[in-house]
Amino acid sequence: MESRSFQVLEFPKILGALAGFAVSGAGTSACLKLHPFKELDEIREALVLYGQAAAWVVESSFVMRAFPELGGLFAYLEGPGNALDQDDLFALKQVLDVAGEARQSLEKFQDRGWDILGRTLFAYAWPSRTVSGIGRCLDPEGSIRDASSPELLAVRQEIRAIHQRCTKRVKDFILAENLGQALQDEFMTISSDRYVLPFKANYKNKTKGIIHDYSQTGETCYFEPMFLVETNNRLQELKREEREEEYKILKYLTELVRQEQEGVLGAYSGLVTLDVLMAKVALGRAIQGRAIEVEREGEPRLVRARHPLLALTDTAVQPVDIELLAGHKALIISGGNAGGKTVCLKTLGLIALMTFAGLPVPVAEGSVLPLWTDIFVVMGDEQSLEENVSTFTAQIKYLCRVWDQIGRRTLFILDEFGAGTDPTQGAALAQAVIDNLVEREATSIIATHFPALKAYAMAADSVRAASVLFDPGTKKPLFRLAYDQVGASIALDVAREHGLPRTILERAERYLLLEGSDTSSVLDRLNEMAVKREQELDAVRAEREKLEHKRDKLEARFEKERARVLKDIQAQAQAIVRQWQADKLGRKETRKKLAEVRERVLEMGPNPTAGTGNTAGDGDLSFADIVPGLKVSYPAWNKSGTVIEVNVRKRQAKVDIGGVAMWIKAENLGPVEKSGEPLARAEVVSSGPPSELVVEVDIRGNRADMALSMLERAMDDALRKGAGKMEIIHGRGTGALRREVHDFLGHYPAVAEFSIANEERGGDGMTEVTLK
Repeated sequence: MESRSFQVLEFPKILGALAGFAVSGAGTSACLKLHPFKELDEIREALVLYGQAAAWVVESSFVMRAFPELGGLFAYLEGPGNALDQDDLFALKQVLDVAGEARQSLEKFQDRGWDILGRTLFAYAWPSRTVSGIGRCLDPEGSIRDASSPELLAVRQEIRAIHQRCTKRVKDFILAENLGQALQDEFMTISSDRYVLPFKANYKNKTKGIIHDYSQTGETCYFEPMFLVETNNRLQELKREEREEEYKILKYLTELVRQEQEGVLGAYSGLVTLDVLMAKVALGRAIQGRAIEVEREGEPRLVRARHPLLALTDTAVQPVDIELLAGHKALIISGGNAGGKTVCLKTLGLIALMTFAGLPVPVAEGSVLPLWTDIFVVMGDEQSLEENVSTFTAQIKYLCRVWDQIGRRTLFILDEFGAGTDPTQGAALAQAVIDNLVEREATSIIATHFPALKAYAMAADSVRAASVLFDPGTKKPLFRLAYDQVGASIALDVAREHGLPRTILERAERYLLLEGSDTSSVLDRLNEMAVKREQELDAVRAEREKLEHKRDKLEARFEKERARVLKDIQAQAQAIVRQWQADKLGRKETRKKLAEVRERVLEMGPNPTAGTGNTAGDGDLSFADIVPGLKVSYPAWNKSGTVIEVNVRKRQAKVDIGGVAMWIKAENLGPVEKSGEPLARAEVVSSGPPSELVVEVDIRGNRADMALSMLERAMDDALRKGAGKMEIIHGRGTGALRREVHDFLGHYPAVAEFSIANEERGGDGMTEVTLK
């Protein structure tokens, strides 16, 4: 995109604000270098990346720590013999520590599906050897640890031993020579890596030794007694050995970094990217922004949009809706000065640039932008006295320069185009430019005061008109847009407000009347009607939001209560089953108690309809319509199933829901479709009439509870198939299983009759059942 558009729309200011949220120098530089993408896939990935980062920050409360810049470190490593010093390695340690924290935090949310975030930040091999080596050799302050190598430990231990010996010998010497009053300080010190005594200058000849230096005032000399010379010489040798051992360690760590340089560079680059992402998240919070959808085609729609720079400094800035309908390619905004026309134009342009750069923008949900690869802007006073160019000439020269680049993926912003010349010719030229922009399928947004252009906006099919609104009483701007109408320029009202003499204003009004061009009363009426409509719409929106909030609270309270009751019912059912398993309850009593619990579940469905239930209104299900094979819905569970059997006396239906058969009150059932027409019956698996189909079930070898469960499932299956008879093989045995089966059949509503089979078919080892 053209850099001039960035400057006019103040995109660099947004990048400056973004950079202010970064915690590192590298992140700050990266923020300032951001630019809009041109490919739709790149834009969408950048917006998804922002969304995943924002979600991660909310869920993890991750806070980005500052880290140093390493740009020069990697260039230094290119030299084969170069070794990193302590400061370099300590800076690298800080970077890897922060990167490690970020990795660990994100790994806790692997199930969230934030694949783009993980791939962008951590798509490299973690330099584990480098991390381990630096962590082992450097302490939290960046100094080399004694334990980095045995040789370094030995040297440092001897240095510490020398210090202790020196301290003792100096104390003994001071006491023996009675030189306490000669010391400027109580303790010995180090000068040029040698232990010395800070003597007062007038005592320097009291004993033999070497003077190494004087203080700035000359009152103190740093004196090395002769008995410390040999010890200090040994100290110098140890210091040299210490530096050699430290250099060996630095060389070793540098080699580790070289071996894992790709991972180290990946960690640093990922951290810089993360810094930019965290800055985006912070910017989004500051402007209450969000990532919006970008489509390849379509019209722009910004809901409750605020100018991003104003949103940074003023949370109460008035939002505005900027929208083109299908088939519209241009939006012409008219109305008075200081009403917000230019702000609307800049808002659309700046939000587009930010969106295409992957930044959050201050809009409401439902906002969408088409893909624009070029944004051109004609705005403000562009005259140049040095180049002898007027405002109008500058506009024309710019238009000529970019005209060949305009196409269907162009947004063109025109603020008072043609205003620097004769109004009639300027309006005609502006209209011709807009016509050509529409023909090229470019999107354009225009602010104007030309009456001819206002009329054109109301008449052209591909152009939409809008007006900035003013308070009818005070003539103060409301910073709102009213669509499909034009607005008055109210120049005289603005002049009056700013104190122009009344005599001038009265004469101007007379000139307007003489020319017959005073349409202000009509436009004022339109403005008044638009303001009233917007106020009514605001009231409706506020009431809707209030009702939605109330509904959400009621739904949340209902779900909480429902969950509590269901949990209580589940606990009761489990307690009943445990009592039965412990032989504290008989089977019949258990079934009775479970049936009572099931009734409580059924009562949690929708409220029963008033009356007998024999009539049905729109969307209801009449009891007379409920027949075996009908598809019905059970709203309490949000499930649908098939009617197996109907109990007319109890006004219940047995419904198979996902393989589970249960009795449900008819008033708690509903149609699957709102039309109320019965749906297709369940398919009957039979070559002949349903009553001739016989289903056989063998329950031998099972405990009574398992056998009855198998029998119930088999009977449900038989009813679904439309079978007329069943043959239950239970075996002879002791007769206990047969008695349980007969007791079950005696209470099963779908059984018409049952009896023991004749001896030829199994005798008392099988029961024959006739189904209703």
